[in-house]
Amino acid sequence: MSPTTVSCPTCGRALEWSAAPFRPFCSERCRLIDLGAWLTEQRGIPGDAPMPDADDPTRPEDSP
Repeated sequence: MSPTTVSCPTCGRALEWSAAPFRPFCSERCRLIDLGAWLTEQRGIPGDAPMPDADDPTRPEDSP
């Protein structure tokens, strides 16, 4: 059975899954680049915007 080969999601480099210490990334650098993208909101999980909280003091009041 041949080893499973995957591509690094950051740079696309091929790597052997079982031998990659930073999997699914090829290196710590690629792992940190991906983390930075999530932290700066360049990446995110799509979905609806959250509903405003009724107890939020910064929420504008409804005027009659």
